[in-house]
Amino acid sequence: MSDFSPQRRRLLGAAALATTAGVLASCRIRRADEVKAGSALPLVRWRMATSWPHSLDTIFGGAETISRRVREMSAGRFLIQPFAAGELVPGLEVLEAVQNGSVECGHTASYYYLGKNPALAFGTAVPFGLTAQQQNAWLYEGGGLEAIDRLYSDFGVRSFPAGNTGAQMGGWFKRPLEGLASLQGLKMRIPGLGGKVMAALGVNVQVLPGGEIFLALDRGAIDAAEWTGPYDDEKLGLNKAARYYYYPGWWEPGPTLTALVNLQAWSRLPSEYQAMFAAACHEANGLMLSRYDALNATVLQRLIKGGTQLKFYGEPILQAAREATDQILADSAKDATFKRVYEQWRTFRQDVFAWNRVNEFSYARFAFGEAKGAP
Repeated sequence: MSDFSPQRRRLLGAAALATTAGVLASCRIRRADEVKAGSALPLVRWRMATSWPHSLDTIFGGAETISRRVREMSAGRFLIQPFAAGELVPGLEVLEAVQNGSVECGHTASYYYLGKNPALAFGTAVPFGLTAQQQNAWLYEGGGLEAIDRLYSDFGVRSFPAGNTGAQMGGWFKRPLEGLASLQGLKMRIPGLGGKVMAALGVNVQVLPGGEIFLALDRGAIDAAEWTGPYDDEKLGLNKAARYYYYPGWWEPGPTLTALVNLQAWSRLPSEYQAMFAAACHEANGLMLSRYDALNATVLQRLIKGGTQLKFYGEPILQAAREATDQILADSAKDATFKRVYEQWRTFRQDVFAWNRVNEFSYARFAFGEAKGAP
């Protein structure tokens, strides 16, 4: 039974109604303010050229993640449309398109542009270099991103880490390798400094965008090709063009993919949109790596069951490749710009290798050997 009189209850009820009405009115005002604030931001439409075919949903998915997240965060006011390689520009000409402003942004790999500046290799991967996590640590916390952006500033471009495939495989070969001698004259698709190392070992190196690799390998225009790993390689059908699948991908232990933005277009963006774009790239960087690690594990087993033969490069080839890498880096460091990035990167590598040798490597050496299905 209530202790309040009917009159008392009516007064409390009226007060409650008034309070509720006030809260609802306050909510309506706040929502109106939010809509007004949101509508004050301009409608911006950008185009993003990429180096990837649509069929590679994980690597092209990095561009799609950026597009989706800026759209969501801006309530549809900041729109970026990604285009596959060849739809706007060839897959290996994304930097040029962003530089000249024919597109506002791009999604690509820095090492495709070594001809413009060899130090751009560090923006993606260097043979016998950093793993994916080590690469992220260097870029985000070790001064790496600042070093790479100094390189891109010469092109009127800004860069953002926006994807990582993780440690890659060593490529598909039509015939098994029989030591170093079998590399002489071999025609292989491989970009970046890894390609320069292979060339030093006698390989006839070619650089092709992802969408052209299968036909070249299938028709015998090339004898071998590398792309990323089991998931993407199966998507491209490389297992149907070659049987022997080599590991490890020593030239790309943790390659970063990059979002490039024209600096003039960037300067015109509201600061809110700049923050959204940077956050979306950060998300794409981590999400892509997670997806590849999950997908590659399953697909590798399927490839093996389907007849793919896993092959280890062997110590002689790996040792020769490392020696060639050291020589190429030393020769390249005669250039002051390359030397500045290389020395900073090398110091970081020494430190992080020493640390990971204690924590991760000691664990992996014991635990990974117990994993079922290990080569």
